[in-house]
Amino acid sequence: MIAIVDYGMGNLFSIYNALLKAGGDPEIMREPEFRDAAGIIIPGVGSFGRCMESLRRFQKPLEERIAEGTPVLGICIGMQVMMDESEESPGARGFGWIPGRVVRLPEGVTVPQMGWNSLEIKRHLELLDGISPGDMFYFVHSYHCIPYDQRVAVATTLYGVEVAAVVAKDNIYGTQFHPEKSGPKGLRILENFVRMVRC
Repeated sequence: MIAIVDYGMGNLFSIYNALLKAGGDPEIMREPEFRDAAGIIIPGVGSFGRCMESLRRFQKPLEERIAEGTPVLGICIGMQVMMDESEESPGARGFGWIPGRVVRLPEGVTVPQMGWNSLEIKRHLELLDGISPGDMFYFVHSYHCIPYDQRVAVATTLYGVEVAAVVAKDNIYGTQFHPEKSGPKGLRILENFVRMVRC
């Protein structure tokens, strides 16, 4: 079973339906109980601070499963909350699973970014099996992650600045784009995640 964390702000049914198409066995989890989950997805819609207020009660059980090796995938704001902090919500603390900060997209570009951008792949990652440089994915965001260790950024995209599009650290993964809204290539990423949690 793949748990989708329901903290009241995620795009739950799009990711639920996409996981079904990807061959997964998703379940929307409203309570912080992940013992039966082979993988966990933190979806994302909303502001950093409000999301963290709602997610805080999930933190301990999520970290217990991460310590046990359970793959966790954050999508959009679900990736951003894995960092330490965000300019969007000064004073709010993220999970800090991936050391880094979240900053606003630069002046000179339309904010929020809403549209398709191509990936530059920096290194191999099982989550990106079948994905090629230049493949397009759908982004909706006003802020982007800057990991302190740039090796964490597995794939990037250009939008006024180099944006970390995919991050990975041990069994923690994040995509700034929405794979559930990115057509066949996004579905391929979810299929990869389903395969990874079954290994």
